[in-house]
Amino acid sequence: MATKTPIRIAVTGAAGNIGYAAIFRLASGAVFGPDQPVALNLIEVGPGLNALNGVVMELEDCAFPLLTEVVATGDLNEGFKDADWCLLIGAVPRKDGMERKDLLGINGKIFVGQGDAIARNAKKNVKVLVVGNPCNTNALIALRSSAGLREENFFAMTRLDENRAKSQLAKKAGVHHSAVKNVAIWGNHSSTQYPDFTNATIQGKPATTVITDQAWLKDTFVGDVQKRGATVIKARGASSAASAANAALDTLRSLHFPTPAGEWHSVAVLSKGDYGITPGIMFGYPLRTKADGSWEIVQGLPLDEFSRSKIAITEKELIEERATAAEALGIKL
Repeated sequence: MATKTPIRIAVTGAAGNIGYAAIFRLASGAVFGPDQPVALNLIEVGPGLNALNGVVMELEDCAFPLLTEVVATGDLNEGFKDADWCLLIGAVPRKDGMERKDLLGINGKIFVGQGDAIARNAKKNVKVLVVGNPCNTNALIALRSSAGLREENFFAMTRLDENRAKSQLAKKAGVHHSAVKNVAIWGNHSSTQYPDFTNATIQGKPATTVITDQAWLKDTFVGDVQKRGATVIKARGASSAASAANAALDTLRSLHFPTPAGEWHSVAVLSKGDYGITPGIMFGYPLRTKADGSWEIVQGLPLDEFSRSKIAITEKELIEERATAAEALGIKL
């Protein structure tokens, strides 16, 4: 048995489709490595608690060598206790007839409570990744509700968009997706996000020299990535689950291990004004993780007029979301 101290990961919505697709890979060592023990704090609410009992049984039946403990609970204080990582998946989905303001108000209350409970119970250097939508603004709400924790340890997931973008570029270029590097996702995890092909590479060459069809890049590619979630819903009758879980685990891995030289990964963090973005919104940036576990925004990337116009649209949406959530919750964000 490995002798490292276990990494404790708290997962909300653990019995839901995304949670179910994520926790077995967390327990197997697929994220933090084959010699790193993990402990899981699995959190559910209401009817989900019964399903969670079944998930715990399945974890037991897997007999994972690296899994040291499973805590299954509906109590946030117990669920976030001593967590090194909080993976916040659980959120109310948007229903027919529901305005975005309604969703922000309902989910906002959830993330106020979770942020407070994390601050009171998790480790002080805890890292928090928000997956539940609208994840950028939910992450901001959790951050503002987590007194005493470090702002730079809060993240919102844009990796699903990055993975989708890499796949689309690879398909167009006729190469394996691993040949596509450095696709930055700027802004919001929504239909306004901007998948930046202008700084991407394919087999080490600029993507725009491998794929010379500018109309495809600017219209088809950007639009397909922005609308991919809706396309999946239309095809399978449900929102992305396995691919969302995979992207969440990719994000954890990329924030845990150093980024390979010359590369970056995409995640939303609290803007401090980099690239002229309004401070105080959770904005998708290209990041590099350092050897000590800290991170930095990749600086100096050239952004042409097309890119800047797209980034301005997603920035505007996030500013509006922040204002809407603040009004709905009656708090300052």
